[in-house]
Amino acid sequence: MVVADTRVINAKVVTPSETIIGGVATKDGTIIEIGDNRTLPSADRTIDAEGNYLIPGFIDPHVHWGLSRYEYEYHEGLKHDFETETRGAVHGGVTTVVNFLLQPDPYIPDMDFFIKAGKNNSYIDFAYHAIIHKESHFNEVEELAEHGIRSFKIFYNWYKHASPELGIEHSDAGRVYRLLDTVSDINGGVVMFHAENEDIAHQRRQELKDEGRNDLEAWSESAPNICESMQIENIAKLTKYTDSTAYVVHMSTGEGVDICRRYQNQGVDINAETLPAFLSHTKKDDLGIWGKISPALRGEQSKEKLWHGLREGVVDYAGTDHCPHKKEFKEKEEGRYGDIWDAIPGDNNGIEYFLPVMMSEGVNQNRISMERLVEVCAENNARRWGLYPRKGALVEGTDADMVIVDLEKSTVVDDDFYHTMEPRYSTYHGKELTGLPTHTIVGGDVVVKNGKLQVEKGEREYLPRYDDGVPIE
Repeated sequence: MVVADTRVINAKVVTPSETIIGGVATKDGTIIEIGDNRTLPSADRTIDAEGNYLIPGFIDPHVHWGLSRYEYEYHEGLKHDFETETRGAVHGGVTTVVNFLLQPDPYIPDMDFFIKAGKNNSYIDFAYHAIIHKESHFNEVEELAEHGIRSFKIFYNWYKHASPELGIEHSDAGRVYRLLDTVSDINGGVVMFHAENEDIAHQRRQELKDEGRNDLEAWSESAPNICESMQIENIAKLTKYTDSTAYVVHMSTGEGVDICRRYQNQGVDINAETLPAFLSHTKKDDLGIWGKISPALRGEQSKEKLWHGLREGVVDYAGTDHCPHKKEFKEKEEGRYGDIWDAIPGDNNGIEYFLPVMMSEGVNQNRISMERLVEVCAENNARRWGLYPRKGALVEGTDADMVIVDLEKSTVVDDDFYHTMEPRYSTYHGKELTGLPTHTIVGGDVVVKNGKLQVEKGEREYLPRYDDGVPIE
């Protein structure tokens, strides 16, 4: 008698407590059993993992859909990006995403649209953060929490001068205090920070331009490590004062690791996320303007300290900061080695290279264990954003979002590697990555098999986060 819809056998199954040899059975989109191959129920479909790893799908907590506003109005861009970029996500082994809402108008009146945009266009389940940068946004924080958004990003002393096309207002310490204080009373509430000081960065940019510099390393020198470290120090102090919860997005410096460790040891609830780009690139790499991200790439010492921070638990989260800009907009039609100062900051295709880069640069280089990587990229992200236990772990009763990973499978990244919006590019073009997904399973359905998409877009779920987290269906 068939009990399960799908079962995966002959796998190294990474669970929160241990890695076992065996498999997983699913029914109606939920994991119903984990164990030895011989004890799993029969199923309509059996997938042989051939001894490869079976892990929970990665959760990307840091993406910016709608930034294709250079071509589309924001709402149209949001729908567009949900389709193209989550199509890349499933090819790369990412099965849940948390996107940042960004507009000058209040968010609450558009919540129905935001939910429908994801449900109708996404290949994966999704949640939202809200960027708080207008006065009206501060006034709707509590109501956003009632709509399932409990994470709020603020730009503390950033975007005074940078990227005016984004229309983001910077916030001073008074605004930051107000938001931290308000969010401290919201169960599960988190304030997220882009931690850079633009007063220094603006002065350094002018100095470097006056020197005639126009290269990727000059971009890094224009926002030196102290820009990030002094801002993290201030964020930690304000977090301690308000007894709130802070989360530093895309932390790039070794100094940041040291500061977070010091305040965490004092009991301050300050959390840190880093990106694959900071774990595998440095400012010395020949990337041209494709390597212009914000914060900027750092040196080798910061890269190694970030890996150490991940291993020891000071840095407990990883995401991508995926910003879907078309190449001609990124380059401002000047090519890969055009004007570093005029080019748009932001990394492209991160959600699709997230898992392959972390496998290739992390697990296969013995920088991190598979078990710790799953913690950082799946379970911890689910716990931090109120999605656990429904997401983030291979446990009976949870959503059947899983990825089979072949640690020996390699490819050289080229235009055909990606499945996102065209034309496709990234800072990993020409690089060989080893450790790739062979199957991506979302809600018990095989959505990608050996690089081939198996499903249509849409019919995915919004994941509202309430006092007790996201509801379990």
